[in-house]
Amino acid sequence: MYISVFTDELGLDIGEALPIIESWGVDHVDLRGRVLGTHFENLDREQLVELSRMLDDHSMTVGCLESSLCKVHLPDKDRREAEEAKLEAIIRAADILDCRLVRSFFYWQPPREERGQLTVRPDALQQTLDMFAPIARRAEQRGLTLAFENCGVTTDEVLAMLDALDQPDWGLAWDVNNTWDDLMARGDGRAAYMNRLARLTRVVHVKARGAAEGLGRPIPYEQVLALLHNVGYDGPVSAETHNPDPSVSNVDLTHAVVETLKRCWPSAAPGGIVDIQERGSEVERDYEPVGFVVVGLGMGKNRARQVQKTPGTRLLGVVDIDRERADTVSEELGVPGTYELDPWLKSEEVEVVYVLTPTGRHAEVGLRALEAGKHVLSTKPMEASIDACDAMIRAAEREGLLLGVDFDMRFRGENLALRAAFKEGFFGRFLSGHSTLKVLRKQSYYDANGGWRGTRRWDGGGVFSNQNIHHLDELAFTAGIPHRVRANIWTQNHDIEAEDLGTAVLQYANGAVVTLYATTCYTQPTWYHRLELHGTEGAFSLAGGGPLDERTCRWFRSGQWTSEPPRSVGSEWLNAADNFAAAVRTGAPLVCTGRDGRRTQAILHAIYRSAYSSQQGWAEVEPELTD
Repeated sequence: MYISVFTDELGLDIGEALPIIESWGVDHVDLRGRVLGTHFENLDREQLVELSRMLDDHSMTVGCLESSLCKVHLPDKDRREAEEAKLEAIIRAADILDCRLVRSFFYWQPPREERGQLTVRPDALQQTLDMFAPIARRAEQRGLTLAFENCGVTTDEVLAMLDALDQPDWGLAWDVNNTWDDLMARGDGRAAYMNRLARLTRVVHVKARGAAEGLGRPIPYEQVLALLHNVGYDGPVSAETHNPDPSVSNVDLTHAVVETLKRCWPSAAPGGIVDIQERGSEVERDYEPVGFVVVGLGMGKNRARQVQKTPGTRLLGVVDIDRERADTVSEELGVPGTYELDPWLKSEEVEVVYVLTPTGRHAEVGLRALEAGKHVLSTKPMEASIDACDAMIRAAEREGLLLGVDFDMRFRGENLALRAAFKEGFFGRFLSGHSTLKVLRKQSYYDANGGWRGTRRWDGGGVFSNQNIHHLDELAFTAGIPHRVRANIWTQNHDIEAEDLGTAVLQYANGAVVTLYATTCYTQPTWYHRLELHGTEGAFSLAGGGPLDERTCRWFRSGQWTSEPPRSVGSEWLNAADNFAAAVRTGAPLVCTGRDGRRTQAILHAIYRSAYSSQQGWAEVEPELTD
C-alpha cells in the first residue's frame, strides 16, 4: 500500500499542488476537482494528455480516480443517461492516465432518516441493482475496479450492494472517520467486522478529523494500517483532508495528515491485529519511567513510538547512522536524534539501549552498551551468529545487567494459552504439527538500505532468519526446544545470497515431529500463517492472513472444536519494553531473557547447519550456553 493525496484538498489547482505534494515525498495522487480548472471527468482527450505529461514531469502516478459517479438517489431517466455519459468520460481518463481504480456510488443516497433501508428492504436493493446495472456492465467491460464509498449511505449498505453485484475485484472506498463510532460500538463483533472491511477495501480515505492532532477523537491509524497490511491490502491510503479548521491552511493541514500516515506506517513484520484497542491508556505503572534510547530506525521507528506510548517507559532519544532518517524520526517523535551511540552511553538518564540495527550488528551495539553499564533489549533474532549471542550473554551476566530479546508474539493471549496447554497436558502425548508462513517481499525490499537483508552475515540468513524467526520462537515458547532438525533451503525468486524458501523438520526428544515451511515468494503481500499441533488427546489450530477473512484460533478436545482455550491466559505486559522496564524497576522476570533468545537462535543455527551441509542430514540443537 502507499500514501496518496487528493490534489484538490490543498485548495489549489493541480499545477500548483503537484510540486508541493512531490516535496512531501509522496508519488501518488488522487484526482477529483481543480484539475485544469474543472473536475477530471470534464477533461477532453487533449487536456488529459496534457495532464498526463504534468504528472510525468513530477514523477506522479494516479492512485485513484475519485469520481462522483452515480452519487444521486434513484434518479430519473435523463439523469441516468447523464451518469452513463460521465462513465464514458471516466473510462477515457482511466485509459490515458493508466488508472483503473475508480471511486463510485450506486444510485442510493437516501434522506438521512432512510439510511440503512437497503440492508432490510429486498425491494429497494433490487430496484437499485436494476438501475445501476448498465453502469456495472460497462465498467466491467472496460476493466474498471469500482470502489463504493460509505458516504451518504451506511457501510452495511455498501457491503449489501457489493454482495449483490458479486464482482470480486470491486470493493469499498473506506472512509475510516465515517465508520469509527459505529466500529467502536460493535463490541465483541468489532474484530471480525474490521477484518471484513479491510479485505474489501480498495481505497482508504483519511480525513484530518481523527488524524491531525487536536481535531476530533483520535483514530489509532497505526492499528488500522497494520490491519490493512496484514490482510494484504495493496492500494492507496489517500489524504482527503476536509479541512474543518479555517485557522489552518489547506496545504498545512493536508501535510499534517500525510505526516500522520508516515508516522503510523506499518513495518514489514506481522501485524496480527485481532482487535482495535488502546490498552496502554488503561494501564498505569507506579514507578519512575525507565529511560530508553532506540538504535536503528527502520523497524526501530515503530518501536520508538511504542516506547513513547508505554506506561513506565520514557523515550530519551533515537540513533541511526542514516542522518536523514535520524533527523526525520527525531522531529516526528519530538526527541533528540543522533548519528552515533556514544553520547547516550555517557548519559546517566539512559538505562536501556533498545537495539534494532541489522541483525549482524546487534552484538556490536549491545556489547558497547553493556560495557557502558546499560541494560540491553534486542530485537529478533538475537544475532546473526550463536557466538555473538553467547558474547552478549556473558557480558550481561558479568556486569550484572539485564539482557532481553523482543519476541513480541510471547505477549499474545493465544500463545500464552498454548504454552499453558502444553504444561498442563492438554494434548496428551504430543505427536506432531506444522507451521507455514507465506509472505511477499519484492527485490526492492532486499536492495534497500545497502542490501543487508537476505545476507548471511548481516541478516543471519533469509526467510527463516528474518520472517519465520517469529514463528520459530512461537514454537520454542509454547512446545519447547526440539532435539534435532533437518532442513532444505532454496533461492527461487530473488537475487539474494540466502534463502527465500525453506522447509525443515523439527524432532522433539519424545519423538514428536513438527514441519516448517516458509517463503517470501508468495503472490499476495500478506502475512499468511498457519500453526497446527496435535497429540493423543487434543489439537490446536491457529491461522490468519492470505485468503482467510479473519484470524481464527481453535481447540479440539473431547470430540469437539471450540474457540475457547482450556485456560485463558492474559499477558501482564503490553509489550517487551513494558516488561523490560518492570524488570529494571521491580525485578519482574523477563518474558524473554538473553538465554531464552539464544535457545531460539540455537534452533535456527541447527537449521542452517543442516541446510548447508553436504548431506543435509540431522543437526542437533544445542540450546544452552556452555559456561
